[in-house]
Amino acid sequence: MAEKPSPIIESRTQLVEALSRGCKPRDAWRIGTEHEKFTFYRDGFRPVPYEGENGIGALLDMVRRETAWTPSYDGETVIGLNDPVGGGAISLEPGGQFELSGAPLETIHQTCSEANDHLKLLRKFTEPMGIDFLGIGTIPTWSLDEIPVMPKSRYGIMKPYMEKVGALGTSMMFRSATVQVNLDFASEADMVKKLRVSLALQPVATALFANSPFLDGKPNGFLSFRSNIWLHTDADRTGMLPFAFEDGMGFERYVDYALDVPMYFIIRDGRYIDCAGESFRAFLNGKLPQRPGEKPTVKDWEDHLSTLFPEVRMKQFLEMRGADGAPWAGICALPAFWVGLLYDDAALDAAWELVKDWTAEERQALRDDVPRLALNTPFRSGTLFEIAREAVAIARSGLKARNRLNWEGADEAVFLRPLDHTLETGKTPAERLLDLYHGEWKGDISRVFSDCGMARAA
Repeated sequence: MAEKPSPIIESRTQLVEALSRGCKPRDAWRIGTEHEKFTFYRDGFRPVPYEGENGIGALLDMVRRETAWTPSYDGETVIGLNDPVGGGAISLEPGGQFELSGAPLETIHQTCSEANDHLKLLRKFTEPMGIDFLGIGTIPTWSLDEIPVMPKSRYGIMKPYMEKVGALGTSMMFRSATVQVNLDFASEADMVKKLRVSLALQPVATALFANSPFLDGKPNGFLSFRSNIWLHTDADRTGMLPFAFEDGMGFERYVDYALDVPMYFIIRDGRYIDCAGESFRAFLNGKLPQRPGEKPTVKDWEDHLSTLFPEVRMKQFLEMRGADGAPWAGICALPAFWVGLLYDDAALDAAWELVKDWTAEERQALRDDVPRLALNTPFRSGTLFEIAREAVAIARSGLKARNRLNWEGADEAVFLRPLDHTLETGKTPAERLLDLYHGEWKGDISRVFSDCGMARAA
């Protein structure tokens, strides 16, 4: 059956509805976790290209045949898989980062089961292919020239534009990886409160999950170089959204922001049309130079919303974007942190009390300093460490109040253990890697691949 055509945008109401349709009653709230990992050959720790019998394309085909997931295409090339039943998907980032976009699930117990099933399935094929995965925020060794480009047309549009508007945009595309979680809201007011809390506390998540201390084969001077990359990618579509804390914030205000972000592309008949730098406002008036006289569809608007990269992105859910890629044991800690803060009313109130008097300047200072200093970032009379400890305590209270138990009777707070370890030791994952590099590894950066590959995960 042919896909139903997307409606032409006739009014501003449709722009707002593309966001407000996300409002859901509490019993329909779900948790969608996305995790990217670098793909490498165990022999020589080289990046894996798309092509070849032991390439990423072949891996996708093996997973497709095992799962019966539906392939997604760019032209005639398979560039991802979609679960027609559960709603999850596998996709490729520009440099071959292999991403699972998890299904919308009710509990973090389910999220972790999904992640473990995903790893188990991949290992069935990657073991004989000599492939492993690395969960980290930036690839420790490969130069941009060494990294194969995945065959997705949008990347051919984004790369030259990135090179024009920011010093590190191509590193963002090819050398960074993240864990993200997508969470729901009940109403416009609930969205605003959750957006404000998650924006203010996003540097805390960045600090707790800081895991990118290496680049080009050596320490890079940062604990989250991935977070630093985003400060130098594209100022038009990134950042802390200070307007979100102003009176009158709502879906319409986010629409105004999104309309002011330059476009990347539109898709027609499965083909990407380069519109990089053009105005969506002009498109609404039929003045897009690439398609003169044509007006956008709702699908064009939704595609445009997906090309915005603030610290918290709104679509029909809120996307937490501040964390580095994580080793397998850390993947479930990120949704645990944010679900605990945002999905229980008392916890959300406590989190808002924690941040409500922070100024825009303080929030931005945290964002600017946390890539280098992480939990040691100065804040008022102390450091971000104290804020992180309080935020994790609030998250724990929220998870306990949810009381979602596994078969052993444990609630979702068990997934905060990696954060507890960070707070107990005072060292982020990045600092622990640096200790290994300067100690046990004796400066041998290749040990990050041999010691930290996900094939070692249970």
